[in-house]
Amino acid sequence: MGSRYGVRTRKRFREVQKIERQKHDCPRCGKKRVKRIGNALWRCSACGTEFAGGAYAPATTVGESARKVIGAIKQVGE
Repeated sequence: MGSRYGVRTRKRFREVQKIERQKHDCPRCGKKRVKRIGNALWRCSACGTEFAGGAYAPATTVGESARKVIGAIKQVGE
């Protein structure tokens, strides 16, 4: 890669890569076996569940807030 683009950009890239490459919790089985297989595509190696999430993390803050709003709307409808 070489030394390019400035220190701040390289640090941010390193942080994003660390989050992207670690194993995450599966939303279905709860095991820490979810890995990124493509842009915003995630797969659990334990149960085989594939799902769409964030580009670099399986769950984003925007997605979490949307999930809460949808849950509240469902409760009101019941």
